[in-house]
Amino acid sequence: MSNNFPPDVMFPNLGIQISNLPREAFSLFGLSVYWYGLLITLGVLCGVLYAYYEAKRTGQDPNNYMDFAIIAIITCIIGARIYYVMFSWELYRDNIWAIFNLRLGGLAIYGVIIAAIATAYFFAKFKKLNIPVFFDTAVPGLVIGQVIGRFGNFFNREAFGGYTDSLFAMRYLVEDVSFIPYEVARNIVMFEGARYIQVHPTFLYESIGCLLIFIMLNLYKTRKKFDGELLLIYLTCYGILRAVIEGMRTDQLLLWGTNMAVSQILSVLAAIFGVSMIVFVRRRTAAKGV
Repeated sequence: MSNNFPPDVMFPNLGIQISNLPREAFSLFGLSVYWYGLLITLGVLCGVLYAYYEAKRTGQDPNNYMDFAIIAIITCIIGARIYYVMFSWELYRDNIWAIFNLRLGGLAIYGVIIAAIATAYFFAKFKKLNIPVFFDTAVPGLVIGQVIGRFGNFFNREAFGGYTDSLFAMRYLVEDVSFIPYEVARNIVMFEGARYIQVHPTFLYESIGCLLIFIMLNLYKTRKKFDGELLLIYLTCYGILRAVIEGMRTDQLLLWGTNMAVSQILSVLAAIFGVSMIVFVRRRTAAKGV
């Protein structure tokens, strides 16, 4: 390979090289459209379609989920941005208008999750629907959206972990990465004259983990013990997954005035809440003899 055209991304221990990984997918009327936004949009569409067909399968009105999706898309984008800005205020305090520029990233998944759950609760309550059933129908769609949407971080060269030489070690060209932590910078590697960071692809770990959660929820949905259990299983499994992955990431959002990763704290709390509620509801159900 010519030194003039080094690969943009490499997985050296897997023998994978990607020579062209642009952030911009295409330009429309002079406006750049980025892969980050396209992949998030694709994830949302797949999630909505899943909920639509799951509603039909279970005898619900699928139009309720289409109506919910229209509202949730708006509230989740707002929630994701608010969460990110709250814990990255130093990036925006001198340029407030930058808060409204979403094309280059800056959306936090926990903002999406919080907004999605809150929106689903109030939507189902307003429509007089069975709230636990609504959650169980919608939550696997949220997970498949996470599976796809995480690859937006791949194109954006973000949400990676610290240095590693493990099987899945990933390399980005130094000049393509906007922020390089010290731990990563002191382990720069050279390949055919080009400088690379070599890191954990935590976006990939999370995407694969969410895919496994999605599969598990689908295998278990006909065996669940009570309505709402799928949501609690998701909170438990994703909480554990994200707590581990968040500890590996180098771009953690920190709780104000501390060195604690706020998403890691929320992950632990979500997992504890999920397990506790599953145990509580099952015991209460058993006590009633149902």
